[in-house]
Amino acid sequence: MEQPGLDFFGEEGYLKGSLTQEIFYNEENQYGVFLMRVEEASDSLDTDEVVVVGNMVLPHPDETVVVFGEWKEHPRYGRQYQIRHMKKELPKSREAVAKYLSSGLFPGVGKKTAEKIVDHIGPDALEKAAADPAVLTRVPGVTEARAKTIADNLREHHALEQALVYLYQFGLGPAIALKVVQTYKERTMEIIRENPYRLIEEVDGIGFRRADEIARKGGLALDAPERFQAAALFALRESSLSLGHIYVTEEELHRYINRLLNPRAEELFPPAERNQHLEQMVDEERIIEDHGKYYLPSLYYAEHGVAVRVRDWLNQHLEPAPAHELYKAVGEVEEELNVSYAERQREAIMRAMDSPVMILTGGPGTGKTTVIKGICHLFAKLNECSLDPADYEASEKPYPVRLAAPTGRAAKRMSEATGLPAMTIHRMLGWKGDFFERDADHPIEGSLLIVDEVSMLDIWLANQLFRAVPRGMKVVLVGDDDQLPSVGPGRVLQDLLQVKAIPRVELKEIYRQEEGSSIIELAHCLKNGQVPGDLTDPKADRRFFACGRDQAVDVVLKTVEQALNRGYTLFDVQVLAPMYKGPAGVNRINEKIQQAINPPRPGCKELNWGESVLRHGDKVLQLVNHSDHPVYNGDMGIITAIDEKAGKEDPVLWVQFDSQEVPYKRSQLNQISLAYACSIHKAQGSEFAIVIFPILRAYRRMLQRNLIYTGITRSKSYLILCGEREALEYGVTRREREQRNSQLTELLNREW
Repeated sequence: MEQPGLDFFGEEGYLKGSLTQEIFYNEENQYGVFLMRVEEASDSLDTDEVVVVGNMVLPHPDETVVVFGEWKEHPRYGRQYQIRHMKKELPKSREAVAKYLSSGLFPGVGKKTAEKIVDHIGPDALEKAAADPAVLTRVPGVTEARAKTIADNLREHHALEQALVYLYQFGLGPAIALKVVQTYKERTMEIIRENPYRLIEEVDGIGFRRADEIARKGGLALDAPERFQAAALFALRESSLSLGHIYVTEEELHRYINRLLNPRAEELFPPAERNQHLEQMVDEERIIEDHGKYYLPSLYYAEHGVAVRVRDWLNQHLEPAPAHELYKAVGEVEEELNVSYAERQREAIMRAMDSPVMILTGGPGTGKTTVIKGICHLFAKLNECSLDPADYEASEKPYPVRLAAPTGRAAKRMSEATGLPAMTIHRMLGWKGDFFERDADHPIEGSLLIVDEVSMLDIWLANQLFRAVPRGMKVVLVGDDDQLPSVGPGRVLQDLLQVKAIPRVELKEIYRQEEGSSIIELAHCLKNGQVPGDLTDPKADRRFFACGRDQAVDVVLKTVEQALNRGYTLFDVQVLAPMYKGPAGVNRINEKIQQAINPPRPGCKELNWGESVLRHGDKVLQLVNHSDHPVYNGDMGIITAIDEKAGKEDPVLWVQFDSQEVPYKRSQLNQISLAYACSIHKAQGSEFAIVIFPILRAYRRMLQRNLIYTGITRSKSYLILCGEREALEYGVTRREREQRNSQLTELLNREW
């Protein structure tokens, strides 16, 4: 028996047949689970129906496919055939060809027309039509236009198959190869032969080294200009996305490029030639050079945009209210809110009234939220406006105070603490998935803007926000500069704090400590690089459980179960870990907690999603801003319904986020993940009643003071640390603030 595909794949095992039932298929990454009826196999089988899993172009029903791979034993689902590669075979018999032509792949070809084509041309009609569309015009009723359509469709499907085989020779796995084909369709081979470095920018998951390997196997010279320029662009992109830099110096850029082009980088591209290539890229506006600093254009314009807006705020002249009126109004606010402001808090509230922009900083328990509420009420009193949203429902006047934060949970905390409406920055700016409705020409409405958790703002979002602020609107930026910096490039809060002309007030006195919060005491101790001697002593609101890496997950699981048994909800309890992978990483902890508190059981619906399972009742995390619903990066919800039989364009899963239920199609499932545990970055801006924080030497490369500080300050009522004291001591001594290249402070200080 001739074994199909051995001319390319070698002596691989294979199955040949048709995929008769779709169990699961994700169009986003083209990972599927199917029932296959086997007609032929490289090894003998005791059944003609098997389960096949892997990344594949979705075949049409009854299409014959050959899958190459190996048998695997899944711990839950049993024996499965893991696909490495797949080929489609054109049908050969009269009945199969007619069925294929009338399958819907060829518009305008019904069953009768398909049968006529086979009767007149024969079982090899598909090959003949692809080679010469004119043969189809001999068939009664087939016009020249329809013949061309059929031939074009055949060629397109054949081209996609050829493209996949072409990509496999470069060592691309099926998942990445399918992404490439999905991006370029029938032009895949043409584009890759012309410029494989396009893959870096246009296909997620392909970096410079993979594209460079494809280029070299395709015959591109090691000293080709395209190779150097691709390395330069990749170096700039990675330095911003991975290291947080807004620009890189010339020396840094060449160092990054050398790492990518080794070996012989300096020999292949001497200095004069490098300068020539970079100058060409600058001329083409692919990069920007500013006094020896190299930028991606979007970062250059974002940084300069922020500088222009802040400078414009500082140039605005405000007529300050008379001091006696201000003091009187503050006193009235204290009476109305039944509070007594400390001197520093009162200073911050009053400073916000006579400054176009102000920065308010302070650690946990220092009263930042109290000050925010005071600023809002003092502003309303001085401007004789209401803070009751109901007063504006039937009015054309905009609500005067806008409260915003980078994440949904941070905005919710802000609203709960102040009693006033708050929202995410993206929602306030009218994020539509690929653009913002609010900008300089369509600014946000209102007279006072207060933004919390500013340490989370990257330079891109800061620029978009600042340019949407109308002239005359007061701006108050609130944050804790000891927390983690933004995930994206830049260090906006830290840079603005270095600008002397921007008024700022730092709250230092701890007020929640009076309530007996040893968590806040611990946070401020660690912030100063010290580990308290009583770390392991049981406290009313925190505990430390000593354990090693192998015991940590069990300790976490037991603690979660105890909290739930005592009446706490899934949203009261949050596990935070510094890393995703590893035996005590976020992924492993999520898997173990899910198995324990929401295991598979009769009647409980679930979906396989890649290597994970999403089950009815699971707590999940929104990973990106949703383009169709007001749900944002960092929001947490619970899966309320699953329809595993839903069509491709229908919702397959629903998640309840607070008061709204959001549907997800299969192609949108990559927007959510299990959330019993999450990273500290994802928890930033949130607070939880109970935080469980494993801290181990296994996390060594991630442990730093600001990460530990950010993690423990997410706890509102109870903190449980579990792990190794030495790991904590190591982490708090590492105060290597990420040295991010930024010119924002310099741009602003030049003018003052």
